[in-house]
Amino acid sequence: MRNLLLVLIVLSAIIGVSSVFVVQEGQRGILFTFSKIQRDAAGGVVVFEPGMHFKVPFVESVRMLDARVQTLDEPTADRFVTAEKKDLLVDSYVKWRIKDFGKYFLATTANTARAETLLKQYINNGLRTEFGTRTISQIVSGERTELMSQALKQAGKSSEEIGVEILDVRVKKINLPDEISANIFQRMRAERTAVAKEHRARGMEKSEIIRADVDAKVTVMVAEAERNSRTTRGEGDALAAKVYAEAYNKNAEFFSFVRSLEAYNRSFNSKSDILVVQPDSEFFQYMKAPIKR
Repeated sequence: MRNLLLVLIVLSAIIGVSSVFVVQEGQRGILFTFSKIQRDAAGGVVVFEPGMHFKVPFVESVRMLDARVQTLDEPTADRFVTAEKKDLLVDSYVKWRIKDFGKYFLATTANTARAETLLKQYINNGLRTEFGTRTISQIVSGERTELMSQALKQAGKSSEEIGVEILDVRVKKINLPDEISANIFQRMRAERTAVAKEHRARGMEKSEIIRADVDAKVTVMVAEAERNSRTTRGEGDALAAKVYAEAYNKNAEFFSFVRSLEAYNRSFNSKSDILVVQPDSEFFQYMKAPIKR
């Protein structure tokens, strides 16, 4: 009797525990009766909010769904075609959450991977439409916000079919395929090379103009300096001749004597000098007779 009572107590505890389930914050619960979803009087799926709830043990079971905001971020970029038929590699992510838990479960059987696959299709369809109506210049120059807004609006309509609400769509990065990038870089290099050659040619032209201008100025300055030097030299020679003439006129004999002494000094400057002249030459006239006063 005592063992039977113990068994009943244990069974009662198991049944009591099995009849209670707790829905955590950030979750929602759906109740099944022999694998059949429990519905309300209107035919809608019954969704349990966070808190403690009761169920029939061994007959009813609970499936928990994540009610938090989730992120769909694929590791690989998707390829889209622009209005000018250029390929772009677009890396994007999506913020979403379950809005209608009953519809979500019926559409995806609470399979997150299946839900994200469907969401990816909806988002790509919206992005493909938006990229297809814009050029690369428009996408890069400032229409990205409008593009994401339109893609969010289009994908949001489709996502309602599976009970999902898309909160945000963001384009993280836009790249060109490698083959297109190589062609663009090559064209950019060619353009930069052409611009560099043009600047270099203009620089050479200006340098030649500056060099020619400087050469012309130098030539003029040298010519003026040469002219001034010759003028000064001529004036000096004239002044010297004038001085010599005045000195000669004052005392011609003394002037001739001084000039002869200068000639003697230059002629006999070196002991090895040899002078061959006649003894009665005028060169030695002041060595023969005194100066007449």
